[in-house]
Amino acid sequence: MKRTTSLLLLCGFLALLTVQSSSAGRIAQNPTTQQPQHTEVKIDPQLFDEFAGQYIIPANPDLVISFWREGDKFFVQATTQQKVEIFPESATKFFLKVTDVQATFVRDAQGKVTGAIWRQNNQETQLQRTSSRPAIEVPVQFARREEMIPMRDGVKLHTLIFSPQNIAEALPILMNRTPYGIAQTTADGINRRYKELVKDGYIFVAQDIRGRYASEGQFVMNRPLRDKKDRKSIDESTDTYDTIDWLVKNVAKNNGRVGILGVSYDGWLAAVATIDAHPALRASSPQAPMTDTWLGDDFFHNGAFRETYGYEYVKSMESSKEDTDVTLDKPDAFDWYLGLGSLSKISDEFKGKLPTWDAFVAHPNYDDYWKARAAQRYLKQTTVPTLVVGGWWDQEDFYGALATYEALEKHDQDSKNFVVLGPWNHGGWGGFGRGLGAISFGSSTGLYFRAQIQAPWFAYFLKDQGKLNESEAVTFQTGTNKWTTSDRWPPREAVERDIFLRNGKQLSFEKPTPNQEPEFESYVSDPANPVPYRKRPIQPTYGSGSGWYTWLVADQRFLQGRNDVLTWETEFLSEDLTITGDIVAHLFASTTGTDSDWVAKLIDVYPDEYPEDKKMAGYQLMVADEIFRGRFRQSFTKPTPIVANQVNEYVIDLHGNNHCFKKGHRVMVQVQSTWFPLYDRNPQKFVENILKAQAADYQVATQRVYESARYPSHLSLPVMK
Repeated sequence: MKRTTSLLLLCGFLALLTVQSSSAGRIAQNPTTQQPQHTEVKIDPQLFDEFAGQYIIPANPDLVISFWREGDKFFVQATTQQKVEIFPESATKFFLKVTDVQATFVRDAQGKVTGAIWRQNNQETQLQRTSSRPAIEVPVQFARREEMIPMRDGVKLHTLIFSPQNIAEALPILMNRTPYGIAQTTADGINRRYKELVKDGYIFVAQDIRGRYASEGQFVMNRPLRDKKDRKSIDESTDTYDTIDWLVKNVAKNNGRVGILGVSYDGWLAAVATIDAHPALRASSPQAPMTDTWLGDDFFHNGAFRETYGYEYVKSMESSKEDTDVTLDKPDAFDWYLGLGSLSKISDEFKGKLPTWDAFVAHPNYDDYWKARAAQRYLKQTTVPTLVVGGWWDQEDFYGALATYEALEKHDQDSKNFVVLGPWNHGGWGGFGRGLGAISFGSSTGLYFRAQIQAPWFAYFLKDQGKLNESEAVTFQTGTNKWTTSDRWPPREAVERDIFLRNGKQLSFEKPTPNQEPEFESYVSDPANPVPYRKRPIQPTYGSGSGWYTWLVADQRFLQGRNDVLTWETEFLSEDLTITGDIVAHLFASTTGTDSDWVAKLIDVYPDEYPEDKKMAGYQLMVADEIFRGRFRQSFTKPTPIVANQVNEYVIDLHGNNHCFKKGHRVMVQVQSTWFPLYDRNPQKFVENILKAQAADYQVATQRVYESARYPSHLSLPVMK
């Protein structure tokens, strides 16, 4: 479910016309069920030559679409994709047989072909012709080899090896280990997914991890490290070691060097490969690694359970050895989850069937079970150069990227720990990266990363090519839309400044004054009417058309009018305000209940008049956000009730960012107590285990957020000088 390949239609590139971000879920093999309703006609093949050439979508000029003729057949191909045959419906109109797509070529007043209209899924996209010569990409030919590689305990792991045909020199091996299935991996897929790396020359290896798909053994979610006292014990690190040992001895024409990379679960696998690493492992790139699923990735954030993700992901992964589709019987997931009444219904249904769900119920606190699976706690000094990658708007594992880099940095004596943080969602660097949702970044950030950072980095460590000119930290600054570099993350140049919640729902860098009125703002939090985390209707987490992939950049104005969301704003900024580093909220708050959740959000409010892009006028872009479960204010291990009506300080890490609030924009802070159904509802009455709470345990509470000199709620911002 956390696979990060682009959403593809049967003809490969078609989805790229409308989907520019990378999917974190299963591949939608055929999102459209429409059948072609076209009739093929015969035309003189030479007539098609007038339409041959390169075409682009003006909003995404990096996606080059080429049309050309081969004999009496016509073809279309997009950047990094396979060519697809198209068929004439008339002298200017052509269609695809694999799905209902139509291309109609258009001319100007002089009769010159200037573009085409691409019709797909009842939508039209204008293509602009930029050249009469098609940009045809010839894929590298690979020999495919399938093996069951034995591990030290006798278990065999299903592995595919793709070696370039006619290898002239020994090449390094670049591998990806995954729980999401490799059987459908093809040479064409290798060419598309790793285009920039294929050009440099590698032997590519893909492997089903233990207990998944065609591999033997038992699958364990985020398998803990083995007990080294037991020589027969295994973990993902030993499986990687044994795989590498077999590869360098049994794959022809390898140069004895191996690299590993992966995104999400695969990113965690790349990180743990550096533990007691095989001598041949010379480079690792954990990308959005699934690092600590209780503190900040996937299943919990600061103790608040990620209800939709926990239920849908675990059911998909553990219902069978292969991924299982998860469907809900209501069109709005908000209604479906609210209708459960409490999580105890799911717990009762899946007791003994889904090991990880049983673990949620048995281990609601940050105990030894979760600590043993928290990679940042056991990642230590390594000889393997590491390139950590993360996205500012990663809806799944942004915490993991920061935590992995920080853990390795503590032991990095040889300056071989690198980090790249960009304007992406989960795995978004695998696409063009020119924008996310409605937000434009002005350039193809994904292409830049893959061609200018990732490919040279692997070439340096695995092929001794080029120079290592990359700074330790490379981050993309949104707002100004530019890449920045530093010798560390966060950069030393940032200076901490506090921005305070003030009376009148204002934000100010000036502290509240004594005797200021009012001392607090309040709202009523009702678990029966929770705040949705994205605009309704809310689709299931994964699947075509789901808002899950871009919800973190969605316009927050959909919450206007709710009385259970508090808002503070600055005046229009008179100059740019750039924050680069970690953002921390300090909320002084009280509740009439004995438990409570606190959500803090930092938002960039665009001007009401925005001539650069009218659709962005007044837009509210969430820059940083996080939730904190109040019972864990003293300890994540031992929760305690909140004393009703007592003021407590809640320190909430909103994590890092590199963002410029432009002149004329406003800075906004929002606070709320529900974020449903992404996060389960807090009963607002202390119970020992919320996953066992009954419907009767949920109660209404009045929340107060203080903004006084005595209780100065504020955000600590890393402001660049």
